[in-house]
Amino acid sequence: MSKKTVLTGITTSGTPHIGNYLGAIKPAIEASENPNFNSYFFLADYHALIKCHDPERVARSTREIAATWLALGLDTDKATFYRQTDIREIPELTWILTCQTSKGLMNRAHAYKAATDANRDAGSEDLDDGVTMGLFSYPVLMAADILMFNADIIPVGKDQIQHIEMARDVAGRFNHVYEPLFTLPQAQVDEETQLIPGLDGRKMSKSYDNTIPLFCSSDELRSLINKIKTDLRAPGEPKDPDSSTLFQLYSLFANESERANLRRQYEEGIAWGDAKRELFEFLDAKLTAPRTRYNELMNDMGYVEEVLHKGAEKARAYAAPLLEKVRIAAGIRPLTYVPSASVDQDDKKKEKSEEELARIEEGKRRAILKQVQHLIDRVVGADDKGAAAVAVVEEKTAEVEQLKKKARQKAQNELDLLKEELAGYL
Repeated sequence: MSKKTVLTGITTSGTPHIGNYLGAIKPAIEASENPNFNSYFFLADYHALIKCHDPERVARSTREIAATWLALGLDTDKATFYRQTDIREIPELTWILTCQTSKGLMNRAHAYKAATDANRDAGSEDLDDGVTMGLFSYPVLMAADILMFNADIIPVGKDQIQHIEMARDVAGRFNHVYEPLFTLPQAQVDEETQLIPGLDGRKMSKSYDNTIPLFCSSDELRSLINKIKTDLRAPGEPKDPDSSTLFQLYSLFANESERANLRRQYEEGIAWGDAKRELFEFLDAKLTAPRTRYNELMNDMGYVEEVLHKGAEKARAYAAPLLEKVRIAAGIRPLTYVPSASVDQDDKKKEKSEEELARIEEGKRRAILKQVQHLIDRVVGADDKGAAAVAVVEEKTAEVEQLKKKARQKAQNELDLLKEELAGYL
């Protein structure tokens, strides 16, 4: 069985916090120990430039996040660990994919829609006010991050699923227009770690300013935990552990026995001050060793840089040959280029696994469907759907007959899928 490729990146725009660790870094490092996976982990410093225009903050965050992965035990012999900007193939692939991506697809991106909605709510006449091309088109960069290594599995939160779907659409379009070079990625959502509460009980996020830095000092950790909001129940009065931010944070680091013990203390009326002390002592003990290693690495950036360079070499060993195939497929070729001897397509397909073929066919179908969706919508919206379906098929048939060679084959594929989708009306 061929190995699956897992890919995870963290944007270098802030100090790593407990939410980053529990939601992304910890599960990624655990997955990298599984010999059935190829793991790619990267510092997303191109993505940091989209919203963060403070160069010192981006540089500092890059150092901190790199040291964090290593301090937490990432084995770079088992995983490919690299900095996004060290892989020069990624920007080139981004442009090639951009040329296959519809503006309509980008219009539907959550981040862009949120920006335009905010402008609309503020009464701005220009709904694109403050929207950079980085913000608008970054899903294509994310697609390039994924497709550059033909990743199969992308661990994400629920709010990121759309980006993986977009990467699938972009890959399917390229595969249909040029050559099936890209795997269609799948989003992997861990339901158990979706909400990691911050100091105020909301999702831990830099946007809410409610984070607990992963490697802050013991004194700062104690101070932050003391700020966590609690209710007014007095000592001795039973407390609900499931609604307590203190208990939720403790549970995310604890084993089953430790959780059960603390739950019992809550039900018996533990004082909130004691509950905060329990959480501080527990987290501080868990983080002392990696914190020490983190501080050592922060004082030895030469070593960290060396690790990243080695990771980039490993990553580019895969990326460079794939990009060369992409360039050739798109027509960006040496003037002396001569196609290699053709191989029977049936033989090629036999070499591929059934799963690979299914993914490729699914991608082709999705790409074709996007080209004819407006025709399907026309039929669905018509009063006489049967007549409309017949008219649409006749128009498409006439179009096919006027085309030649490759253009005709593409149009024929669209006609075949159109007939399939409208079969219920014909």
